[in-house]
Amino acid sequence: MAGVNVKSEIKPLKKVLLHRPGDELLNLTPDTLEELLFDDIPFLRVAQAEHDRFAEILRSEGVEVVYLEDLVAEVVASSKDLREQFVYQWIEEAGIRTERYKKIIHDYLEENYPDPKELVLKTMAGINLQELHVNKSDSLVDLVSDTCKLVCAPMPNLYFTRDPFAMIGNGVSLNHMYSETRNRETIYGEYVFKYHPDYKDVPLYYSRYNTFHIEGGDILNINDKVLAVGISQRTEPDAIDQLAHNVFNDPTSTIETILAFNIPNSRAFMHLDTVFTQIDTDKFTVHPGIMGPLTVFEVTSDGNQGLKVRERNEPLEHILEEYVGCPVELIPCGGGDRIAAAREQWNDGSNTLCLRPGTIVVYERNDVTNEVLREKGLNVLEMPSAELSRGRGGPRCMSMPIWRED
Repeated sequence: MAGVNVKSEIKPLKKVLLHRPGDELLNLTPDTLEELLFDDIPFLRVAQAEHDRFAEILRSEGVEVVYLEDLVAEVVASSKDLREQFVYQWIEEAGIRTERYKKIIHDYLEENYPDPKELVLKTMAGINLQELHVNKSDSLVDLVSDTCKLVCAPMPNLYFTRDPFAMIGNGVSLNHMYSETRNRETIYGEYVFKYHPDYKDVPLYYSRYNTFHIEGGDILNINDKVLAVGISQRTEPDAIDQLAHNVFNDPTSTIETILAFNIPNSRAFMHLDTVFTQIDTDKFTVHPGIMGPLTVFEVTSDGNQGLKVRERNEPLEHILEEYVGCPVELIPCGGGDRIAAAREQWNDGSNTLCLRPGTIVVYERNDVTNEVLREKGLNVLEMPSAELSRGRGGPRCMSMPIWRED
């Protein structure tokens, strides 16, 4: 199953990419929560157990689970030159500017992390000053710095593999993310899609070096002809224009229409997939806050390598019915109860991962929404989420499908 094939949100999932939470969560502190986009500090051991249960559910349903850290480690192990290139690029992107510290960190990683996977995991976890055992007597900066100071910041959001890159049909959008903290995560996607033998030939629809930001949580594959993208807190319309040009001008792409959904710009509505996801051929979960008229822009090719954009001011279900090809039902998070909806939306009640039509993985804590979904005939697979949910992302956020059956 080399390459990628994702032309739907609901067709049978055969292969998925995850990242098991690691020591990067141990480098979260109350002082760095805001900078690192967390609201609280998850308990790592429990978070890992919850994530392992997530992977077990996927495997029990016939899904092959691959891990981001393993793919990057395979690239790093393939060539000494690639390993060197990766380490120096990671150091540069971590904000290390002085030649002295570039050498210190490079030597520290080479001496202490010869194993490729351990090296990759360490780059995800970050490095603090006390690990480096530097001679402080020849540096004023080092002498006045706290020994717990993070020299290279951790990447605690990495277990949300949906965002740094996104599969679109047989191609990939390697994203330029909203925050500097998360944009560093895309280095791993760059090495996978540039050098890994299974993925290096995948068409690139967006580059991490592009100017405008876009994130995978805003990208939904409605079907092989229609792509939905959210204009959100973290995805700019300029990026959607660039993505549309690249998708429409790729002769191997089958996508004819991009629907750009203009969603509220707030942390509660961080991405499109936090406010609506497809769970069956005719069913979507939605947050009640976007029910009713929603501005949607229909983007198509003008036939001359340009774009045509048309504003659609109609109820969401009418637009979805047109492109899904059948009447659809919108199932509100919390069953329409405003208090339950607000609470369970905060814990990603509408952020579900569909394994096949009608079978979805959800957080067990959203019991009101989950009961409504069961009443609607869905096969609801619950996973524990006491700690994982502290990162503000659900099962869809924590997974990047690589292959779905057509």
